[in-house]
Amino acid sequence: MRILGIETSCDDTSAAVVEGRRVMSNILASQDALHAPYGGVVPELAARRHLETISDVIRRALGEASVTINDIDAIAVTRGPGLVGSLLVGVAAAQGLALRSGRPLLGINHLEGHALSPLLHAELDMPFLAMLVSGGHSAIYLVRGIGDYLEVAATRDDSAGEAFDKGAKMLGLGYPGGRIVDELARKGDRRAIAFPRGRVKADPLALSFSGLKTSLWDFLSKRGRDFTVEDVCASFQEAIVDVLVARAQAAMELLDVPRVAVAGGVSANSRLRERMSKLSGKVVFPPMSLCTDNGAMIAYAALLRLEHGLGGDDLTVCSRLPLGPRRDAGVDAAASAGR
Repeated sequence: MRILGIETSCDDTSAAVVEGRRVMSNILASQDALHAPYGGVVPELAARRHLETISDVIRRALGEASVTINDIDAIAVTRGPGLVGSLLVGVAAAQGLALRSGRPLLGINHLEGHALSPLLHAELDMPFLAMLVSGGHSAIYLVRGIGDYLEVAATRDDSAGEAFDKGAKMLGLGYPGGRIVDELARKGDRRAIAFPRGRVKADPLALSFSGLKTSLWDFLSKRGRDFTVEDVCASFQEAIVDVLVARAQAAMELLDVPRVAVAGGVSANSRLRERMSKLSGKVVFPPMSLCTDNGAMIAYAALLRLEHGLGGDDLTVCSRLPLGPRRDAGVDAAASAGR
């Protein structure tokens, strides 16, 4: 089955053609330079740039795959969560293509695309845990099957990716900041500064990063000049990674599921990959090209849904779109894992 996937949930315009587990093309038009002067994504500017680039991105995706729209079996598009203006551009473009070609059109949850993206290049038995870490999301899901997801843990405030970007902004490192912090951290001492590790008493699996951002702000205003930027980046990054690794380990033990797929933009972080790879159990990551938002993951999620007899007919755009029900903090672990 050959699927055209379209992704415009935030600031990257992407289209891809996927056939089985083969990525025939994956085109991405980045908006980093557009939003860099503002230190973050400006929603209206993002939507306008999607309008300007989406037709060309789709044309290039089909061209690189050496196919036409008539060679496509189905079209998939992200319908949420994300920025409403950006999502509308992608859905409108997909609807036009589907109407013209007569191909079926599936609306896909952006989070499902991320959760299943590591399966494009790695084998992983179900159930498994999917840890999604990006600028907009930080959560751990129990993947019991295609279309069957349970939110095991989520951030109570900021995402890990936002913490990286806001931390980089405080340090004057530019946007997007996550990769810059990662590069500088390799040259620093991650034990130089004792930044806090966020915890939520009501739920030991919950994530929290707002306190860490506040701690960095306080540190820079009082003692920042006493340390190199490399040491600050290394220590700040280690605090984020410590929390993510600890929560992943705790979820694995609570649910007795020794398999984790890590996805989202922060899954490209070198320190997170190093630390997660040392956990007991099997840990897989998508390739670097599929860590950030991309059309290939949307196409692959649609392909798996079709193979399992699941639909995706709802094209209603949603800024907030849950992937599955939330785990009750007191629920029995075995019941959560479906055993």
